[in-house]
Amino acid sequence: MCVAVVPYGVGMFASIASTALVGVDTRPVQVEVHAGQSRRASFSIVGLPDTAVREARERVLSALASSRFHVPAGRITVNLSPADLPKAGSAYDLPIALGTLVATGQVKPEATRVVALGELALNGDVRSVRGGLGAALVARGMARPCILAPDAAGEARRVPDSDVRGAANLVEAVGVALGRSPGTAVEPKPAPLVDRIPDLADVRGQLVARRALEVAAAGGHHLLMSGPPGAGKTMLAATLPSLLPPLTEEEALEVSLVWGAAGLARAGSLTPPFRSPHHTATVAAMVGGGSGMPGPGEVSTAHRGVLFLDELGEVPGRLLDALRQPIEDGHVTIARRGHTVRFPSAFQLVAATNPCPCGFENDRLVGCRCTETAKERYRSRFSGPFLDRFDMRVRVERLDLEAMTGPPGETSIEVKRRVLAARARQEERGTLNRLLQRRHLDEQTYTAGATRLLASAVDRFQLTARGWDRVRRVARTVSDLAGCDEVDESAVAEALGYRKSL
Repeated sequence: MCVAVVPYGVGMFASIASTALVGVDTRPVQVEVHAGQSRRASFSIVGLPDTAVREARERVLSALASSRFHVPAGRITVNLSPADLPKAGSAYDLPIALGTLVATGQVKPEATRVVALGELALNGDVRSVRGGLGAALVARGMARPCILAPDAAGEARRVPDSDVRGAANLVEAVGVALGRSPGTAVEPKPAPLVDRIPDLADVRGQLVARRALEVAAAGGHHLLMSGPPGAGKTMLAATLPSLLPPLTEEEALEVSLVWGAAGLARAGSLTPPFRSPHHTATVAAMVGGGSGMPGPGEVSTAHRGVLFLDELGEVPGRLLDALRQPIEDGHVTIARRGHTVRFPSAFQLVAATNPCPCGFENDRLVGCRCTETAKERYRSRFSGPFLDRFDMRVRVERLDLEAMTGPPGETSIEVKRRVLAARARQEERGTLNRLLQRRHLDEQTYTAGATRLLASAVDRFQLTARGWDRVRRVARTVSDLAGCDEVDESAVAEALGYRKSL
């Protein structure tokens, strides 16, 4: 495309819509460009830009030249409004370039009636940036087309009733903005129902742990597994997503927005996310934060899915305590000077740990080499309030030869049928069992034997008020799996059996 050079006069102005990520929320931003004459060429960007935004000057000017547009010789001023909202990243390259072309008279003003987001390469190509899904949502609300890089447009087209168009380069973006080109043909990325996750049939033996995993999946309960190395704790945790109900399209879009804010791609997967951060992760990496505008952490990328903490005994105590609030509230709030952001964190926590530093306490084959002092020091890493957040705590024992060579157990599909049936009963009550409040638990019907067992368990198991409620929630889930409206003594007994100490 060859564009004629059109001289511009004093005070020409253009404004084009873009977006900014604030936490996981997307807010509209107006990219205002003013072109004026000056003896000396200048290009300035204002509106709380970070270094990457200020460097847009070099990328935009090089892209204009490579695309055979006129490079402005006067004064160009770019304002990113609202000016008190911090701007970060290279996402404003494309709207700045389009605004500059309109302000300098090279492109008609109709080109500003879009929402644009994208980084420009020096040769004029458009590259993907974070926030494409959010930009499509903003564009839909403004009833405007949204111009993105082709691969980002493929994901953003999942937004219902949106008009998302791909542009491979700046010249094509101009054609799309003017309505002269449909843009690069892109198709919505497929939404696979099941990702490559282990099947529960791969786990041999471990009947108690398998049952605990089923109960945890049915009620969304937090689960802590303790046992010697090699017992299968990590494999059991990895199979949990295969037992959970698939996300709805709305939930999948919500998760994708969080992942997009973290710079990750979900490709529209309907499988609940599974995140397994290393035990050396920082607090900011786990709960969110960072310099400038805070970004989501692992507790948010695990939203509506599973957060698995392996080697829990190696995780620093201050990091575990930082998880207490997100676990309880389902969100985490990060405050910075001038702005506060809130990230969703409604995840299911699964953790695995060795019972002692050497890992072989009470093992039937290997003797424990730890001193009592070392064991106490190890257990002191887990604060009482943190352990109390787990609805279920189970022991995973070493497998014997018969179990390792025996036939496989039930598949994930078979167990998932029971999980889905139990979830359906919870939907009729209006909430997941893990989230049942005390007033809802008090409304449940208990047999006389279940009531007596619950009363005696308060002292016997040293239950706190929170722990007592957690036992009743798990018992409710056990009853749902059995298809019973009434919570009986066996359901309470099973729930109490999931209160093992480390």
